[in-house]
Amino acid sequence: MKLYFTDERLGMEDKALCTIEVCFTPRLFTEILTKENYVVVLVDILRATTSICTAFANGVERIIPVGDLEDARKYKERGFLVASEQDGKKLDFADFGNSAFSFTRENIGGKTLVYCTTNGTRALDTARKAGEIVIGSFINLSALVAWLTVRKKNVVILCSGWKNKFCLEDSIFAGALASKLIESHIFSIHCDSTVAAIELWNIAKQDILNYIRKAAHSHRLKRLGLDDVIPYSFTLDQTDVVPVFDGKEIRIN
Repeated sequence: MKLYFTDERLGMEDKALCTIEVCFTPRLFTEILTKENYVVVLVDILRATTSICTAFANGVERIIPVGDLEDARKYKERGFLVASEQDGKKLDFADFGNSAFSFTRENIGGKTLVYCTTNGTRALDTARKAGEIVIGSFINLSALVAWLTVRKKNVVILCSGWKNKFCLEDSIFAGALASKLIESHIFSIHCDSTVAAIELWNIAKQDILNYIRKAAHSHRLKRLGLDDVIPYSFTLDQTDVVPVFDGKEIRIN
């Protein structure tokens, strides 16, 4: 696969190329190069964005993300279903933790869910003013690629990371998504972070479950007995839902 940089496509038939930028941590988001006509893809493979996609696949009506645990607690006091965790552990006031396997149709079908996590919802709050934000995961990868390709906007892939630090799983997904978008021939690269993510994906994809054992968060989940969701989180195309955040809540179109 040829990695097209923006200036390499000048003079070709599709001059107005969309760009792909990868932001490896939320802390870097204020420094992104892309300044206009862009959509943010929020990524938290282990586990928030995988769980959000699963919830919509199983019929949740809407998700209200909050970045603060006290806000989540207040929603619970008002009678809302709440999924909340801190450092991987379900909080005592919450109905659910952050495992995709909790969000069955029986548990959340047709309901509103308030959601607060260590990394994913806080990264979402960081990008709140960016405009259009879409939820990305391996389980909705092809649907996401189709959604982004139709819109023909610049793409910023925001990795939630771990407490504002780089993490392998989100960066690997960023490379997978960028690779798929480049194959559409309407996207190009204008930053080294996208190249690095694609290179990482090309290494990891040969045996991704074995590779992801190197990820620190996979070890955190294992210590907590929550690593059963890891194989599912790296399985491609389990759903065609594309959840979108409108600044207040997450829904599917």
